[in-house]
Amino acid sequence: MAQERGTAARLTLVLGGARSGKSAHAEGLIEALPGPWRYVATAQGYDEEMRARIALHRARRSGPWETVDAPRDLAGALAAVPPGRPVLVDCLTLWLTNAMLAGADLAAETDALVAACAEAAGPLVLVSNEVGLGIVPDNALARRFRDEAGRLHQRLAAVADRVVLMVAGLPLAVKGEGPGAARATGEGR
Repeated sequence: MAQERGTAARLTLVLGGARSGKSAHAEGLIEALPGPWRYVATAQGYDEEMRARIALHRARRSGPWETVDAPRDLAGALAAVPPGRPVLVDCLTLWLTNAMLAGADLAAETDALVAACAEAAGPLVLVSNEVGLGIVPDNALARRFRDEAGRLHQRLAAVADRVVLMVAGLPLAVKGEGPGAARATGEGR
């Protein structure tokens, strides 16, 4: 994807379904900026399949990437970023899962995350799974997760400069414009 080097929204939220291209797109947005870049990972490799996914993500990144694992304290990881450093967080729905399974106060954690994003001293790209487009889940935990993810996305989209929805590898601008956010009408492609 062609992007203008050195141009970025301060806060970009990249949403999409499984294998929609959201992580690769977000990496491209960050790599269009001068490095070094920080990758804040929320995944935990509890099984072989997840460890393979994590390894695939790491192998895809080249250049001056620094990875910080933050499966739970995402607000703290963002607060620790040096001023001006471009940051990619992948992904918010894994962070939400970790918080829910830990029995965390989701309202307080979300407030802290939104505040940390608002205070970020450099370009910040957040990746998350859009899980609210499918059928209603058949159990209470899954329905709560879907609802909490939707609320989290709404809070972050409200403060984001740019929101991109990835569909079949194509970035669709939902809010804002700029590199990597093609209009849904197909303009700019």
